[in-house]
Amino acid sequence: MKTLLPLVLLALGMQTAADPPHLPLKQAAVESIEAESDALAELADRIWEYAETALRERRSAAVLSDYLEGKGFRVQRGVAGMPTAFVAEYGSGRPVIGILGEYDALPGLSQKAQPEKEPLEAGAGGHGCGHNLFGPASAGAAVALRELIEAGRLTGTVRFYGTPAEEAVGGKVYMVKAGLFDDVDAALAWHPNTENEADVQSSQAIADFKVDFFGRAAHAAFDPWNGRSALDGADLFIHALNLMREHVKPTVRIHYVIESGGRVPNIVPEEATVWCWVRDSSRAGVSHLLERVKKAAAGAAQATETTHRFTLQAGDYEVLPNRAGGLLMYRNLQWLGPIDYSDEEQEFARTLQRNAGVEPEGLDGSIQPWRETAADPEGGSTDVGDVSWVVPVINMTATTAPVGVPWHGWAVVASGGTSIGHKGMMLAAKSMAATAVDLFADPDALAGVRREFEEKTAGHVYQSFVTADTPPLPADSGN
Repeated sequence: MKTLLPLVLLALGMQTAADPPHLPLKQAAVESIEAESDALAELADRIWEYAETALRERRSAAVLSDYLEGKGFRVQRGVAGMPTAFVAEYGSGRPVIGILGEYDALPGLSQKAQPEKEPLEAGAGGHGCGHNLFGPASAGAAVALRELIEAGRLTGTVRFYGTPAEEAVGGKVYMVKAGLFDDVDAALAWHPNTENEADVQSSQAIADFKVDFFGRAAHAAFDPWNGRSALDGADLFIHALNLMREHVKPTVRIHYVIESGGRVPNIVPEEATVWCWVRDSSRAGVSHLLERVKKAAAGAAQATETTHRFTLQAGDYEVLPNRAGGLLMYRNLQWLGPIDYSDEEQEFARTLQRNAGVEPEGLDGSIQPWRETAADPEGGSTDVGDVSWVVPVINMTATTAPVGVPWHGWAVVASGGTSIGHKGMMLAAKSMAATAVDLFADPDALAGVRREFEEKTAGHVYQSFVTADTPPLPADSGN
């Protein structure tokens, strides 16, 4: 069977952008999304204004789930132990095509929708990763497919996954553990970016953990010899991490913050906490790194005569690319064509770039060429990775911010609250809907996507980094 995959990929790659398969169905899906453009932009702007961080996305999840319910979807809220997670479904039978949607913001990135840095609300959250656009675009694609199923032009089930907390605990990890993807044939996802591309690149696997050190308080001047500093344990652990950097592979990333380390200088700190993320290009690499990190924590505690507690909070697999599905997406992006920006939008982008300290190149609305999958992924992690190891995931990116601006920053927040973000959102919705049409209408195309997935995962047993069935909820969650 393995010899058939290159032939399938070649056949998909030979389709022309001008004459895609299932053209009437795709045109109907695009018309549906265009008809919903104002509603989708309003959804995106409301979620942008809410700017709710991980597991606190109550209003964001509500507006999306209410929108889909109003369009005839069967909605199940509060799934996988998360009040802000939901699944919306329409249709019956196979194939079952999933569409992923995110809507969590990042803390401390509040920003007005303008090209000068100025918070909307000082200290509040902001959509520095464009997730206010992610959920509405995916919902728009799902609604277009629902209309085709309702009209009898497609058969099967479309299922929207409202996935919270991508920036923190990884809501999709817990949805996978709850079995919510077990019957899915393929899933579609996208992400805001500075380029439009059929994304067949991987990501970094990640583990998120905390190390708490516990010592003994004493007067820092009168009798420090009676104390044992938890902060000393934390300092020594951090020193060990930094020494470790010379002796890890170039693909590894280690970053941390000292979350607590005492309250006043004249008391030997009794407690200290280091919050750390480690990444590598594969889950196996991260697992190996974790064992080394645990030894460093234990050694730091022993050397400072303190005790410690290691807590693994979250972790994601690397994304498993699906090139057969990526070619379907690429063909549809070519058919839809580039994003056209107004002079005003380009000037907004160039002003924003100057204020962000990067070259004022403006916006890139072109469709990027088809690329090979790189051996080592660029930096960044996502819980989409866990989904991609249990069901084939077809990814794309769409331009929602100017070239070169720092991601997870104020400039991305500003762009996401304007027509610049809306245009990228619309391209993503249309591209995902068109690619889903291929999966629904062409059993051979879906079989090719499934075949590649099964070959790549042969012999692999999915095992989440986390063992809990539900994630920790924020302190003010009320749950």
